[in-house]
Amino acid sequence: MLYGIATAITALLLAALLSALLRVLALRLGLVDRRRRARPLPLLGGLAVVLSTCLVAAAGGWTGTAPLGDGVGRLLAAGAAVAVLGTAADVWRLKTPFLLVGTALAAACVVPYDEIGPVAGIAAVVWIACVAAAFRGLDHADGLAGTMGVLTAFGVGVCAAAEVMDDLAVLLSVLAAALTGFLMHNWHPARVAFGSGGSLFTGFVVASAALLARTGYGTVSTVAVLFALTATASADAVLVLVSRKLAGRPLLRRGPDHLAHRLRRLGPTPPGATVLLGLATFAAVLVGVLVHTGWAGPTAVLWVAGAALAVVLGLLRVPAYAPRRPTELNSVRAQTPGSGTRPQSRVPGTRGRPEERTARSMPAAGAATRARADASGSGAPPRVRADSSGARPRTEPFRVLRALRQSGAGAPRAPRGRAPYDAETGAPGVQVPRRQLEYPPPPPRQSTSPQVRAPLRIRDG
Repeated sequence: MLYGIATAITALLLAALLSALLRVLALRLGLVDRRRRARPLPLLGGLAVVLSTCLVAAAGGWTGTAPLGDGVGRLLAAGAAVAVLGTAADVWRLKTPFLLVGTALAAACVVPYDEIGPVAGIAAVVWIACVAAAFRGLDHADGLAGTMGVLTAFGVGVCAAAEVMDDLAVLLSVLAAALTGFLMHNWHPARVAFGSGGSLFTGFVVASAALLARTGYGTVSTVAVLFALTATASADAVLVLVSRKLAGRPLLRRGPDHLAHRLRRLGPTPPGATVLLGLATFAAVLVGVLVHTGWAGPTAVLWVAGAALAVVLGLLRVPAYAPRRPTELNSVRAQTPGSGTRPQSRVPGTRGRPEERTARSMPAAGAATRARADASGSGAPPRVRADSSGARPRTEPFRVLRALRQSGAGAPRAPRGRAPYDAETGAPGVQVPRRQLEYPPPPPRQSTSPQVRAPLRIRDG
């Protein structure tokens, strides 16, 4: 009794101290989690839980005060390997399938095949890997994974103590105390994150310990107790997978679609959502402990399953994803003329609709000229007569024909490739040939050289 209290206090203080030290190390190394909030949140907080649990449990086994059995020793070693794999995922961003395969291989070293059989052993390996992945998914809110880990570890420890598995009960009590010390830094607003290393380690140890504590019982009651002990994590995983499948999103891509995210959209604050999920976890774990100890029948787990199903179906109606942008619809409209978008102009330097290009290219000749051009519907800019000095207005477009140099010589000729029209009325007119200008003959060439001037006189006569 005294040893259990001493080990719990030691694990709590050691986890709190290591969390503060590893926070500084993570900040210096740049190991931060930027996906959950704008400010960088240092990782490696779960590594403090792993080190505290392993060191205190190993110290008890080394001193002989709380020796670890063969099964518990393999469990602790496999959990440490899973923690190393999760820490590597935090550092090098390993994919989720790789983590699942590694966790399943570690679980295969813990499952007692000689007592439960090969088929049930394979199912147990898959279940342990899924529970570990579900605990990793709970690390999306401040204090959530740590709170659920403490409650679940405490409940599984009670089940192990009821089976007189003292070494397993001590290991779970040390884990619960280490998680409590970590929560001093992870409660909202969190100063350090749990990370994949700590979440995978917690889920793996809790699931494997629950399986070892239920070894030798019937299949139906074992499944009921194991589900009750991990009901909240299982409900969160089912909610995420179903919502992503219905929304057509990748199943392994993270998103704001977990239990805490949807509860916060209903009104509770981040600590309030964590407290609500903690109360739900406590109720489910309590039912599992009562069924395991014989104070309640296996049918009591049906209430837990019904409540979990109701929560999942109810929270599915809470919107979790932002509406998609109609990119495909916009691309179709952009390719279809007359659908509300501006087609590109063929003339360089002009954009927009034909009437807008006409309005921009018309000279500043007054509102009456623009009105006549719009009424004609030809889309061509009107021609402006030159003034008495023969100068062209500065606002005249570059494709407009120059006015005649002399006033009253006739109507202007249309540009090449266009039909002639009247500049005043805007109606088609008759093309008038351009007036031929008469220039004086050039003066005869003069030369200052007498040798050149004499032959020219003879040639000209």
